[in-house]
Amino acid sequence: MESPRDVGGETMERGERPERAEPLTDAEREIIQNTWVHVYENCEDVGVSVLIRFFVNFPSAKQYFSQFQDMDDPEEMERSVQLRHHARRVMSAINTVVENLHDPEKVSSVLALVGKAHAVKHKVEPMYFKILCGVMLEVLSEDFPEFFTAEVQMVWTKLLGAVYWHVTGAYTEVGWVQLSSSAV
Repeated sequence: MESPRDVGGETMERGERPERAEPLTDAEREIIQNTWVHVYENCEDVGVSVLIRFFVNFPSAKQYFSQFQDMDDPEEMERSVQLRHHARRVMSAINTVVENLHDPEKVSSVLALVGKAHAVKHKVEPMYFKILCGVMLEVLSEDFPEFFTAEVQMVWTKLLGAVYWHVTGAYTEVGWVQLSSSAV
């Protein structure tokens, strides 16, 4: 099993939460938007690749998905209509974030909705978001090496850390107390 890239720091495991996510500079926002254009051209396939790697490397995450929790074969996962649908939803949420990087309120509200739904409705351990962000960065770096240079990866790590910060903030808002690393 691979270990995910460190996205979002380690503060949630210790029960601490930074006051805010580190803001992106104008140059960093431009880097993200310029690289995202290439990713989003194939968003469903990229999203499927991200989810398959996530579920293969962290099979405990499948417990939240009754439609494909018993699938172990990556090829079977790739053919799953439900997995493809969820991949589109994940990539669409990231697309909304990327398109609205100039509007922190919009980014915050989108990620709060995602966080609250996963905390209240789906009861997903928040650590899975950190893991998923790391897996996403790995897949993007491997699938788009010409665009995801070391500098670009650092900028995306910062963005995905902010995504994790906003999502886990929503967990805190709804009273989620189970912020642990027991997910892996």
